Amino acid sequence: MVRLDVITTRGGDAGETSLGDGSRVRKDALRVAAYGTVDEANAVIGLVRLHLEGDRVADAMLARIQNDLFDLGADLCVPGVGADRLRVSDTQCLRLEAELAEMNALVPPLRSFVLPGGSAGAAHAHLARTIVRRAERDVVSLATADAVNPAVIRYLNRLSDHLFVLSRRLNGNGARDVTWTPGASR
Repeated sequence: MVRLDVITTRGGDAGETSLGDGSRVRKDALRVAAYGTVDEANAVIGLVRLHLEGDRVADAMLARIQNDLFDLGADLCVPGVGADRLRVSDTQCLRLEAELAEMNALVPPLRSFVLPGGSAGAAHAHLARTIVRRAERDVVSLATADAVNPAVIRYLNRLSDHLFVLSRRLNGNGARDVTWTPGASR
Protein backbone atom coordinates (compact mmCIF):
# COMPACT_ATOMS: atom_id res chain seq x y z
CA MET A 1 0.00 0.00 0.00
CA VAL A 2 1.22 3.48 -0.85
CA ARG A 3 1.44 6.00 1.96
CA LEU A 4 2.04 9.67 1.26
CA ASP A 5 2.47 11.84 4.32
CA VAL A 6 4.00 14.83 2.55
CA ILE A 7 2.76 16.02 -0.84
CA THR A 8 4.93 19.13 -1.25
CA THR A 9 8.56 17.99 -1.20
CA ARG A 10 10.14 20.80 -3.28
CA GLY A 11 12.21 18.05 -4.95
CA GLY A 12 10.97 19.06 -8.38
CA ASP A 13 11.55 22.78 -8.08
CA ALA A 14 14.63 22.60 -10.33
CA GLY A 15 12.73 20.84 -13.13
CA GLU A 16 13.57 17.26 -12.23
CA THR A 17 11.52 14.40 -10.80
CA SER A 18 12.19 10.94 -9.43
CA LEU A 19 11.25 7.80 -11.32
CA GLY A 20 9.99 4.67 -9.58
CA ASP A 21 13.53 3.28 -9.33
CA GLY A 22 14.77 6.44 -7.56
CA SER A 23 16.67 7.86 -10.53
CA ARG A 24 16.24 11.55 -11.31
CA VAL A 25 15.22 12.83 -14.75
CA ARG A 26 14.08 16.10 -16.28
CA LYS A 27 10.32 16.67 -16.09
CA ASP A 28 10.18 16.95 -19.89
CA ALA A 29 11.75 13.50 -20.38
CA LEU A 30 9.88 11.16 -22.73
CA ARG A 31 9.09 8.75 -19.90
CA VAL A 32 7.59 11.48 -17.71
CA ALA A 33 5.56 12.81 -20.65
CA ALA A 34 4.22 9.31 -21.34
CA TYR A 35 3.01 8.56 -17.83
CA GLY A 36 1.79 12.15 -17.46
CA THR A 37 -0.46 11.71 -20.49
CA VAL A 38 -1.72 8.40 -19.05
CA ASP A 39 -2.59 10.31 -15.85
CA GLU A 40 -4.44 12.93 -17.91
CA ALA A 41 -6.46 10.18 -19.64
CA ASN A 42 -7.30 8.69 -16.25
CA ALA A 43 -8.60 12.06 -15.04
CA VAL A 44 -10.87 12.42 -18.07
CA ILE A 45 -12.19 8.89 -17.56
CA GLY A 46 -13.20 10.14 -14.12
CA LEU A 47 -15.25 12.80 -15.93
CA VAL A 48 -16.86 10.14 -18.12
CA ARG A 49 -17.95 8.33 -14.95
CA LEU A 50 -19.78 11.48 -13.81
CA HIS A 51 -21.99 11.31 -16.91
CA LEU A 52 -23.02 7.65 -16.99
CA GLU A 53 -26.65 8.26 -16.00
CA GLY A 54 -26.72 5.29 -13.60
CA ASP A 55 -25.05 2.79 -15.96
CA ARG A 56 -23.46 0.52 -13.35
CA VAL A 57 -21.87 -1.82 -15.91
CA ALA A 58 -20.05 1.03 -17.64
CA ASP A 59 -19.05 2.48 -14.27
CA ALA A 60 -17.55 -0.85 -13.18
CA MET A 61 -15.64 -1.14 -16.48
CA LEU A 62 -14.28 2.37 -16.16
CA ALA A 63 -13.33 1.86 -12.49
CA ARG A 64 -11.27 -1.19 -13.53
CA ILE A 65 -9.72 0.82 -16.36
CA GLN A 66 -8.76 3.62 -13.98
CA ASN A 67 -7.01 1.08 -11.76
CA ASP A 68 -5.31 -0.42 -14.82
CA LEU A 69 -4.07 3.03 -15.80
CA PHE A 70 -2.48 3.46 -12.37
CA ASP A 71 -0.76 0.10 -12.93
CA LEU A 72 0.28 1.26 -16.38
CA GLY A 73 1.70 4.51 -14.98
CA ALA A 74 3.61 2.50 -12.36
CA ASP A 75 4.96 0.30 -15.16
CA LEU A 76 6.11 3.33 -17.15
CA CYS A 77 7.71 5.14 -14.20
CA VAL A 78 10.23 2.31 -13.72
CA PRO A 79 12.67 2.00 -16.62
CA GLY A 80 13.18 -1.44 -18.15
CA VAL A 81 10.82 -4.35 -18.62
CA GLY A 82 11.83 -6.73 -15.81
CA ALA A 83 9.21 -8.55 -13.78
CA ASP A 84 10.48 -7.29 -10.42
CA ARG A 85 8.03 -4.35 -10.50
CA LEU A 86 4.32 -3.87 -11.18
CA ARG A 87 3.82 -4.43 -14.91
CA VAL A 88 0.78 -4.33 -17.17
CA SER A 89 -0.06 -7.75 -18.59
CA ASP A 90 -1.91 -9.08 -21.58
CA THR A 91 -4.61 -10.34 -19.19
CA GLN A 92 -5.73 -6.73 -18.75
CA CYS A 93 -5.71 -6.25 -22.52
CA LEU A 94 -7.77 -9.41 -23.06
CA ARG A 95 -10.38 -8.14 -20.58
CA LEU A 96 -10.66 -4.91 -22.59
CA GLU A 97 -11.09 -6.92 -25.80
CA ALA A 98 -13.88 -8.99 -24.26
CA GLU A 99 -15.71 -5.90 -22.99
CA LEU A 100 -15.23 -4.18 -26.33
CA ALA A 101 -16.68 -7.17 -28.23
CA GLU A 102 -19.67 -7.32 -25.89
CA MET A 103 -20.43 -3.60 -26.34
CA ASN A 104 -19.79 -3.69 -30.09
CA ALA A 105 -22.36 -6.48 -30.52
CA LEU A 106 -25.05 -4.05 -29.30
CA VAL A 107 -24.35 -1.17 -31.70
CA PRO A 108 -25.19 -1.09 -35.40
CA PRO A 109 -22.33 -1.14 -37.92
CA LEU A 110 -20.97 2.27 -38.84
CA ARG A 111 -21.97 3.79 -42.17
CA SER A 112 -20.03 7.01 -41.56
CA PHE A 113 -17.45 8.45 -39.23
CA VAL A 114 -18.82 9.46 -35.83
CA LEU A 115 -18.28 13.01 -34.62
CA PRO A 116 -17.59 13.47 -30.91
CA GLY A 117 -20.83 14.42 -29.22
CA GLY A 118 -24.31 13.15 -28.58
CA SER A 119 -24.57 12.73 -24.82
CA ALA A 120 -22.25 14.28 -22.24
CA GLY A 121 -20.89 10.83 -21.37
CA ALA A 122 -20.16 10.02 -25.02
CA ALA A 123 -18.48 13.38 -25.61
CA HIS A 124 -16.21 12.84 -22.58
CA ALA A 125 -15.47 9.27 -23.72
CA HIS A 126 -14.34 10.71 -27.06
CA LEU A 127 -12.11 13.19 -25.24
CA ALA A 128 -10.64 10.36 -23.16
CA ARG A 129 -10.10 8.34 -26.36
CA THR A 130 -8.09 11.14 -27.96
CA ILE A 131 -5.93 11.54 -24.86
CA VAL A 132 -5.32 7.78 -24.75
CA ARG A 133 -4.22 7.97 -28.40
CA ARG A 134 -1.76 10.73 -27.44
CA ALA A 135 -0.50 8.58 -24.56
CA GLU A 136 0.01 5.74 -27.02
CA ARG A 137 2.05 8.03 -29.30
CA ASP A 138 4.10 9.21 -26.30
CA VAL A 139 4.83 5.61 -25.27
CA VAL A 140 5.79 4.66 -28.84
CA SER A 141 8.21 7.63 -28.87
CA LEU A 142 9.62 6.49 -25.54
CA ALA A 143 10.04 2.95 -26.91
CA THR A 144 12.36 4.28 -29.62
CA ALA A 145 14.72 5.56 -26.93
CA ASP A 146 14.26 3.16 -24.00
CA ALA A 147 12.83 -0.26 -23.18
CA VAL A 148 9.05 -0.32 -22.65
CA ASN A 149 6.80 -3.22 -21.73
CA PRO A 150 5.08 -4.06 -25.06
CA ALA A 151 1.83 -4.82 -23.19
CA VAL A 152 1.60 -1.10 -22.37
CA ILE A 153 1.29 -0.18 -26.05
CA ARG A 154 -1.21 -2.98 -26.71
CA TYR A 155 -3.30 -1.91 -23.71
CA LEU A 156 -3.46 1.73 -24.80
CA ASN A 157 -4.33 0.72 -28.36
CA ARG A 158 -7.23 -1.46 -27.14
CA LEU A 159 -8.34 1.17 -24.64
CA SER A 160 -8.85 3.81 -27.33
CA ASP A 161 -11.04 1.36 -29.28
CA HIS A 162 -12.89 0.49 -26.06
CA LEU A 163 -13.62 4.16 -25.36
CA PHE A 164 -14.87 4.69 -28.91
CA VAL A 165 -17.34 1.82 -28.66
CA LEU A 166 -18.29 2.94 -25.14
CA SER A 167 -19.12 6.38 -26.56
CA ARG A 168 -21.53 4.72 -28.99
CA ARG A 169 -23.05 2.70 -26.15
CA LEU A 170 -23.50 5.89 -24.13
CA ASN A 171 -25.26 7.38 -27.14
CA GLY A 172 -28.12 4.90 -26.86
CA ASN A 173 -26.17 2.11 -28.58
CA GLY A 174 -25.48 4.41 -31.51
CA ALA A 175 -28.98 5.95 -31.78
CA ARG A 176 -27.68 9.42 -30.76
CA ASP A 177 -24.37 9.23 -32.63
CA VAL A 178 -23.58 12.36 -34.59
CA THR A 179 -22.20 11.32 -37.97
CA TRP A 180 -19.91 13.11 -40.35
CA THR A 181 -21.37 14.50 -43.54
CA PRO A 182 -18.64 15.13 -46.14
CA GLY A 183 -18.63 18.73 -47.32
CA ALA A 184 -21.39 19.78 -44.90
CA SER A 185 -19.57 22.95 -43.90
CA ARG A 186 -19.49 24.38 -47.46
